Amino acid sequence: MGQMMENAFWGTFIGGTVLIILQILLAIIGFFIARAIGKNIINRSFSKMQEQRNMHPGRVQTLLKLSVNVFSYVLIFIFITIIVGIFGLPIASIIASAGIIGLAVGFGAQGLVSDVVTGFFILLEKQIDVEDYVSVAGVDGVVEEVGLRTTQIRGFDGTLHFVPNREISTVNNHSRGNMRAMVDISISYDDHVDEAITVLQDVCDKMAAEEPAIKEGPDVLGVQTLGDSDVVIRILGKTENMEQWGIERKLRKACKEALDANGIEIPFPHQVYVEKKQNA
Repeated sequence: MGQMMENAFWGTFIGGTVLIILQILLAIIGFFIARAIGKNIINRSFSKMQEQRNMHPGRVQTLLKLSVNVFSYVLIFIFITIIVGIFGLPIASIIASAGIIGLAVGFGAQGLVSDVVTGFFILLEKQIDVEDYVSVAGVDGVVEEVGLRTTQIRGFDGTLHFVPNREISTVNNHSRGNMRAMVDISISYDDHVDEAITVLQDVCDKMAAEEPAIKEGPDVLGVQTLGDSDVVIRILGKTENMEQWGIERKLRKACKEALDANGIEIPFPHQVYVEKKQNA
């Protein structure tokens, strides 16, 4: 009799364990399937939105990544709830306990609340979007993701910065509108300023005709400063977003070649050695 009861116990235990394992596996499979389908639906929805409303690609990417994050959080919560139910634990009491615990630790999570609130207003006011070049919280770079808690910014050295939203008190967005391309060229005091300006303006006109990224100018403004050994001439123009640095590099090269071809000197530091001889 005892042996039969023991066998029945182990049979029930093993059967219950196998059933729980199967339910957990089904929940995991369902989780991954739901996540894949949900992400696909979100991607298609935002693609249609961009086509129909002609929204800016950066704005679409911002809202797309945020929606995927929120969907993932909700799906994880549902998955945890299902797992708890599989083990037969009282879900209602656990949620109530979690609410009490959350209230108790809420005073210690003010930073998280501040992150979420700040992130909400950043998104609502459209302060930054994905692929914008920004300066925030002492970090310069291109925005890769705007979340409710953190904003991810890729620095120009390749570093990915995770900036808590509560630290974003001032946003400098360099990607709204055309950008400024500015180049200062030095000539010597022995050269004629008007001739140098004419040569440089010819370079600017030629580059404006060849470079579609240039939206305005570039133009030679004139003499900017009088240095110790040079006369500084400033060139200013406007380019497409993120194209200003490339245009500045091309301008410097073209200006150097044009000044050399016209015999106009670009001054550089000279060292003079003076030998003092002692009288015999």
